[in-house]
Amino acid sequence: MDAELQAFLARTVVLIPALNEEESLPSLLSEVRAHLPGAAVTVVDDGSADRTGAVARACGARVLRLPCNLGVGPAVQTGFADAVERGYAHLIRLDGDGQHPPAEAIKLIRAMLASPTDLVVGTRYGEGSTYRGGWLRQAVLLALSIFVSLICRKRITDPTSGFWLMGRPLLRCFALHYPSDYPEAEALALMRRQGFDLVEVPVAFRPRMAGRSTIRAWGTLNFAAKVFLALFVDRLRAVDPRGSAGYIKRQEGGA
Repeated sequence: MDAELQAFLARTVVLIPALNEEESLPSLLSEVRAHLPGAAVTVVDDGSADRTGAVARACGARVLRLPCNLGVGPAVQTGFADAVERGYAHLIRLDGDGQHPPAEAIKLIRAMLASPTDLVVGTRYGEGSTYRGGWLRQAVLLALSIFVSLICRKRITDPTSGFWLMGRPLLRCFALHYPSDYPEAEALALMRRQGFDLVEVPVAFRPRMAGRSTIRAWGTLNFAAKVFLALFVDRLRAVDPRGSAGYIKRQEGGA
């Protein structure tokens, strides 16, 4: 690993929101140590009923335990706020089910180093993609990607991807404001309204290591309806100046 990448990882935290992922975490955290050496690791235990927190702690991760299951949005936002308080310059978000291979995060870092931006999203679509979902899920995600692209005024192929690398200014914005429930698409719309930018980088996803997804086949339609409604409602909200790109970057520049 070259010196530039090592220096980047030394200022980076890997955030893993997890709900009942005691089976997936040992392998995932082992991969994080192997492929992202020097990065800090924080696991947000979202009120798990199993030994998620204990397993993560035994594997050397910092654990933030929520008192009950609040959902992925609040869990991730808790990690964002903690990362801001601890002074990290970058944050890599990985899902606790292992679908985001830590080795692929190097692609996101290389993209950030080559052309600094606020957010790099790992997309499962693009050249060489091997992602195969059910026809219903693919149709819903295509419609959602078109809608989010229109709202964001930027082509976005994978608005539900949670495989992210972000810089500190956007991290501070999301520590203040972050959607609940299934938040990725809403978060992209929010950050664009606040003046932040993003790029997508094709990466390999893989099946979850253990357990089953919380979104079933026809649950995809319910998920999509909620996201579309939330995106419409979001357009009615005023932009918070404290979370805008300009305001935060001026503060960071003067820090």
